[in-house]
Amino acid sequence: MADETAVGTELDNFADLIEPFSRRGVDLGLDRLQAALAELGNPERRFAAVQVAGTNGKGSICTLVHQALLAAGIRAGLYTSPHLVSWTERIRLCHDPIAAPCLRRHLETATPIAQRHQLTPFELVTAAAFLAFAEAELELVVLEVGLGGRLDATTCHPHRPVIGFASVGLDHAEFLGPDPATIAAEKAGVLQPGAVAISAPQSPEVAAVLSDSAAAVGAELRWVEPLDLNQWTLGLSGAVQAANGAVALGLLRALKERGWPVNDPAIRRGFAAARWPGRLQQLSWHGLPLLLDGAHNLPAALALRAELDAHPERHGLVSGPRHWLLGMLANKQGPEIAAALLGPGDRAWIVPVPGHACWSLEALTAACPRLASQLHSAPSLEAGLAQAGSGLQRVVAAGSLYLLGQAATSEQTPVASPGTSEGTSDFA
Repeated sequence: MADETAVGTELDNFADLIEPFSRRGVDLGLDRLQAALAELGNPERRFAAVQVAGTNGKGSICTLVHQALLAAGIRAGLYTSPHLVSWTERIRLCHDPIAAPCLRRHLETATPIAQRHQLTPFELVTAAAFLAFAEAELELVVLEVGLGGRLDATTCHPHRPVIGFASVGLDHAEFLGPDPATIAAEKAGVLQPGAVAISAPQSPEVAAVLSDSAAAVGAELRWVEPLDLNQWTLGLSGAVQAANGAVALGLLRALKERGWPVNDPAIRRGFAAARWPGRLQQLSWHGLPLLLDGAHNLPAALALRAELDAHPERHGLVSGPRHWLLGMLANKQGPEIAAALLGPGDRAWIVPVPGHACWSLEALTAACPRLASQLHSAPSLEAGLAQAGSGLQRVVAAGSLYLLGQAATSEQTPVASPGTSEGTSDFA
């Protein structure tokens, strides 16, 4: 077998393997992937799993748990979505992302069976991830739900005795339902009899759904209060991490109850080592200071604005009007997101996200005319950054993780400051 640890000079986008499945789009369900996994020898049964569902904060919780497990000496994996630049970011084997040749090999193994069962792209990649985790002989894998929960591909793992809930809000309504309670019911579908579930405070309607669902299934739901960030060092920035950290801590303590060798010193080391790119991440683009945060839905946008207003200096900002670069997918609440992010005197450059239908300047101003004087259009990310950064102030880029992935591959240099890699959103 060729050396799969070698890093090539060109990024493998796996388009030849993944794109043929794209015609399926989003098609939630478990039957197809369960049948495919059975033909593949049920690799998902060869490792234990922790699962995290929710709207915003899933990735933060998952990376905190994963880093703590590694610090405790456990051979742990991590499965997250989406990615910023490469599909390999979604699958971590212990400390490292999966090597591109290794992912390609597992995708090729799964493809014939995936074709027979008409899998979606996410289901195909999930099957490849399960093959990789099993081959690497990992003990425990942290699974981030991709969309919803009840019918998400990660829920095909048969035994998830410890489950976390990140903040649940309104997003992906076209797939999950029109209101937070309906969405919460879909996410609560990950619960299993006898499982322990951990959640930080939720809105009253979401809390009621989670409580009722846990009681109906026979799962134990534990509510945790946000961490005191004066007592805990997290490598993830932002006030929202107090709640995310509390859920992660609850998950780890539940694992300890089940015999996993996790102790508080390992948890503290893992929490401090955690990093999550594309969230409150400081970069330099052609010398222009840049702050990246996905803020892809309304709750995330509100959290980002509150964070920047409360602690501008922490994120390299100064008080006063800000310049924004916004690329927002057409299926998102574009006007509401823009209104939440922009303060008086702020200016925003609206740019397209390549390969995706997006909100345009014309559509935004028609839907939110009071912002018309603050909004501008740019044909590309590079043009938008050049215009927004003309005053050499730090530009905040937000609205979609796909936009941030494009920014991350542009000519830029990370700012090496601890704890600036994590923010408020997880799914583009």
